Amino acid sequence: MNIPPLSNRLPRVLVTGSTGQDGSYLCRSLIAEGAVVFGMVGPEQESNATFARTEGVHYVDGDLRDAPSLRRALEQARPDEVYNLAAVTFVPSSWRDPGAIFDVNSLGVARLLAAIHDCGAPIRFCQASSAEIFGSSSSGQPRDEETPLRPDNPYGVSKAHAHRLVAHAREAHGLPACSAILFNHESPLRPAHFVTRKITLAVARIARGLDRELVLGNLDAARDWGYAPEYMDALRLMLRAREPRDYVVATGRAASVRDFANLAFAHVGLDWREYVRTDDSLQRSQDCSVRIGNASRIGSELGWKARTSLEELVAIMVDADLARIDAL
Repeated sequence: MNIPPLSNRLPRVLVTGSTGQDGSYLCRSLIAEGAVVFGMVGPEQESNATFARTEGVHYVDGDLRDAPSLRRALEQARPDEVYNLAAVTFVPSSWRDPGAIFDVNSLGVARLLAAIHDCGAPIRFCQASSAEIFGSSSSGQPRDEETPLRPDNPYGVSKAHAHRLVAHAREAHGLPACSAILFNHESPLRPAHFVTRKITLAVARIARGLDRELVLGNLDAARDWGYAPEYMDALRLMLRAREPRDYVVATGRAASVRDFANLAFAHVGLDWREYVRTDDSLQRSQDCSVRIGNASRIGSELGWKARTSLEELVAIMVDADLARIDAL
């Protein structure tokens, strides 16, 4: 796919959530194409000894909970583009402190949009939205851009509100803004508390004789799993379109947790049934749902499609975890 260049001069880009899975891949891609990249980080990240910097990124202080800090970050970066990837993302934890979720995922977006508007500069904006805005479904019907928003957890509600805010900024104020409705996307950079990485890390440890079993919840839960770096390409395509609009980013296929585990164990020559056991306490009410995205709009209008198969994605993740263990 051909991603349009930002401009004839050295473009400037601000990425929030720059140290996470998506932010890391996006920053690398932007640097590779010649952009001057600024990564916004909060004080808790700067003081964290494990804070992993991406070479070539200029880090600036900023917090979605603090409007003045956002204005200062924009003044420092003077960006042509802003990608908002910062969010509290782990769905199960959203019930523990929904106020904190909304302060970052929803009000934080409102603060950032207001700061961009107040700049008066022609800044293009992309919001990382989520398939959680659609809520759960047992039908397995693919969701597209016209699917009604029916979130069923605080995380999904916060992202749905942010999604509406971006649409309002575009339609009412003329901001060149879009939302990428991202279905599940994985990589070796996925934190270990997400089920895909939990599986691949356990498989690597079992293969190396460090563990004997993997405990999971509902094996029938099915998700549309894609490869994170490809999804970050979709964000750049969307933001540089002549008329930015919202797009679903997905593979169009769904696989169960059982399928994912089977592929991961098979990659190291093991039978998953000999190592996996289930624990009902790990199940959530939404785990019975099937979530599939219909990415035909972004395919037909921008030429994007998921290229990495599920088998390839699982192999990439397992191999990366094996390499990490072997390097210890």
